[in-house]
Amino acid sequence: MIIQLEKDLKEQYKQGIINKVISEGFTITEVKTQMAAYLICISKNNIDIRKIGSLPGVMDVHIISDSYQLVSAKWKLRPSSISVGDVQIGNTDFTIMAGPCAIENESQVWSIAKHLVDNGVQIMRGGVFKPRSSPYAFQGLGKEGLVMFYKICKQHGLKIISEVMEVDQIDQMCDLVDIFQVGARNSQNFNLLHALGKTDKPVLIKRGTSGTIDELLQSAEYVFSSGNEKLILCERGIRTFENASRNTFDINAIPILKKKSHLPVIADPSHGIGIREHVTAIALAAIVAGADGLIYEVHKNPEEALSDGQQTLSFNESATLLKKIGQLSHVFKLPI
Repeated sequence: MIIQLEKDLKEQYKQGIINKVISEGFTITEVKTQMAAYLICISKNNIDIRKIGSLPGVMDVHIISDSYQLVSAKWKLRPSSISVGDVQIGNTDFTIMAGPCAIENESQVWSIAKHLVDNGVQIMRGGVFKPRSSPYAFQGLGKEGLVMFYKICKQHGLKIISEVMEVDQIDQMCDLVDIFQVGARNSQNFNLLHALGKTDKPVLIKRGTSGTIDELLQSAEYVFSSGNEKLILCERGIRTFENASRNTFDINAIPILKKKSHLPVIADPSHGIGIREHVTAIALAAIVAGADGLIYEVHKNPEEALSDGQQTLSFNESATLLKKIGQLSHVFKLPI
């Protein structure tokens, strides 16, 4: 059960609500976010919510059967949207984020930033802390690279999304990114998720390589329950028995997540299939399935990219994808 409290509620009224709920056999977790205050109440008992809804200080009461409460769609009248400056993510808006897997040097960032601006993309992705399967692969430029990335993006009017890997990186990155990205390998790093819940920056959480849909929602619940409801879910493909592609993009996950949760759902076709020539097809399929946006990889010379070149679009391929997205929006009357 979720109890949404009135704003600026006096302590005596809040305590009265808590005492009543406890007397009904519930355990309580208090959650205060940037936007509201909630009581998350857990019990196997049934309750007539009118007993709670009539108490002074209660704005609304919702019975939620899911193990995840705050990210469930069952208590929201409409899907949530996230504001990143003048960019909206979710609800009726469609958002594209694009850029290299890894930030490599100034000329690379300049060329990609110009490509994005020329094609109407407002958010640039790029990793400076890179979790790699091999310890000998390029690990990113770190904080120095992020400072350079930030300066160039601001000159082009672009927002930044970049991956955070550790709790102690949050403070280093906070003033230099617009959206924190939690990668697949960290989707169940609960210490990191809890710490990101203490920030006021939007957080995009990628589904774990072998993670279920419900596990992704539980990860988002960690961030929300820690105080941050600016959340974005990302389907990026999962590991299956199939080895013809890097991952198996779970197209089913998009409508299921949209049904289960009120949070925006973004698709990552680059990691989803891991083969450059098929990225566009997966991207378009994700849009038709109901995704609120895309995050994909682009590089001037993918063959020379220091990471993930095999799944990264060239500028021409990226421009073609964006053109096809525009055409698709007219055919299906999509909010793009």
